[in-house]
Amino acid sequence: MLIRIVRMTFQPDKTEEFRLIFENSKHKIRARPGCQYLELWQDLHQPYVFVTHSHWESEEALNSYRDSDLFKDTWSRTKALFADKPQAFSVVSVEKVE
Repeated sequence: MLIRIVRMTFQPDKTEEFRLIFENSKHKIRARPGCQYLELWQDLHQPYVFVTHSHWESEEALNSYRDSDLFKDTWSRTKALFADKPQAFSVVSVEKVE
């Protein structure tokens, strides 16, 4: 399983526009083949910073989504709202402590 983290900093007056984009696409993203989990986080002290946290069956599944029309449309509308370059990370879990 691949875990994908994307940190996005928005223009402060564009956060509601981003929330609407996410609201309209979240179920479609979650329904993509290989997407096992999707969550949106908001920074506690910087409310214009959001992070998506998703789990993918494989890198191929993530790349299939990234090559889709859904991603291209969603990302093009989202990146127009950025105040800073996004940071994206793909990781695998090494150890879970209970």
